Amino acid sequence: MHALLVLLRKDFTNFFHNKAAVLLTFFVPFAMIYVFGQVFGVTKTDGGPSGIPLAVVNDSKDPGALQLVNALKAEKTFSVITEFTPPQHASRALTETDLEPLMHDNKFRFAVVIPSDLVKADQLGVHLKIYSNPRNEIETQMVTGVLQKTIFSTVPQLLGQSLQSHARTSVGDQRLKHFNRSIAENIASTFGGNADDITRQIEQGNFAPASAALTGASPGTTLDKAPAAFSNLLTQLVQIETRQVSGQDVKSPAATRIVGGFAIQFLLFALSSSAAALFYERDRGIFQRILAGPVSRSQILWSKFLYGSALGLLQLVVLFVGGRLLYGIDIENHLGYLSLVCVVTAAACTAFGMVLASVASSMEAASGLATFVILLMCSVGGAWFPVSLMPHAIQQLSKLTIVYWAMEGFDQVLWMNASFHDLVPTLGILIAITVAVMFVAVWRFNRGNLFE
Repeated sequence: MHALLVLLRKDFTNFFHNKAAVLLTFFVPFAMIYVFGQVFGVTKTDGGPSGIPLAVVNDSKDPGALQLVNALKAEKTFSVITEFTPPQHASRALTETDLEPLMHDNKFRFAVVIPSDLVKADQLGVHLKIYSNPRNEIETQMVTGVLQKTIFSTVPQLLGQSLQSHARTSVGDQRLKHFNRSIAENIASTFGGNADDITRQIEQGNFAPASAALTGASPGTTLDKAPAAFSNLLTQLVQIETRQVSGQDVKSPAATRIVGGFAIQFLLFALSSSAAALFYERDRGIFQRILAGPVSRSQILWSKFLYGSALGLLQLVVLFVGGRLLYGIDIENHLGYLSLVCVVTAAACTAFGMVLASVASSMEAASGLATFVILLMCSVGGAWFPVSLMPHAIQQLSKLTIVYWAMEGFDQVLWMNASFHDLVPTLGILIAITVAVMFVAVWRFNRGNLFE
């Protein structure tokens, strides 16, 4: 029994002396639980996303249009944008012609247009337009659902105004007044209330008292709690034009959205493992034998960088070709720009792997640190789910990651069909990250004991 306890103590002693093992066992899981909690907003008192940019253009003079705008502003899911500031000009109200250029620049991905013919005098119903750039299916479905809920909860009064206007054109003002008064008196005598007040509400298009009486619902009943027949009627009377700004010609939208995320994730793991293999060569004395010849430390490091970049580029090509063969992703029509994004992404990921190896003391420590940082970057960078659904602070943090800008580059090429001019900022940021990170890695390697 004593020998068993000694051996058990020996194993625990070895474990706690291995800092990488301790980090992977305790720190990394705890840190990831905290990070994912922040990403999903589990500490928020109210669930769901918040602050998704939504442009709203109001071209209608109808009072109900302002009510709809206010309802959208009150919805926590959206951050409503109603103004636009052109370069070197003063801020002004958004117009419908502003939407597509701004959506191509990714200033926002959803917009609602309230046209001048929101309520037509000669036609019963309500007319709206919705613009979208559905780069992510989860985000699009969520935004569409919240938009429909907000619109349909506001639309009954607009429908009432439409009905009053249509009836006034058809039967005349006097006959309509007589009809409204008769309805109001019947409601007041049957369900209670003041007939004058009910008449005034009906003339303003507010049919809440009438609809509550006819359906048996209380006046405060919302659309999602109203009888199915009433909800279906509203759906038929609301005419919503939808316009997709980008991605109409994408052959396999769902696969196009997800392949880039998986590609960058596995690329980071592969190149980090490749950089961690530097310790393998150090421990076996390979570097000492190489340095005995006409080779410098910097040449060794830059050869590793070129090797990692070439391997990363090859891996990305294989993954995208696989996406083409399995899901029909259109890569042949974007081959030039896609290759350019893949090259700078592979370089940035290689630099990331090398800087991790430069700050770690062993292969195990480098692998443990890489696992934590890669999972962190993939979770907040948009590789797994949309950045726009995360809390605002996490959205700002995501822009500091390689994953975010690599995903942005893939989306611009495969989804937005971007030009080289549009790609320049994204490529520039990835190149800047590569240069800065490689500078730190070379500095650390030259000061460290990797080559000793």
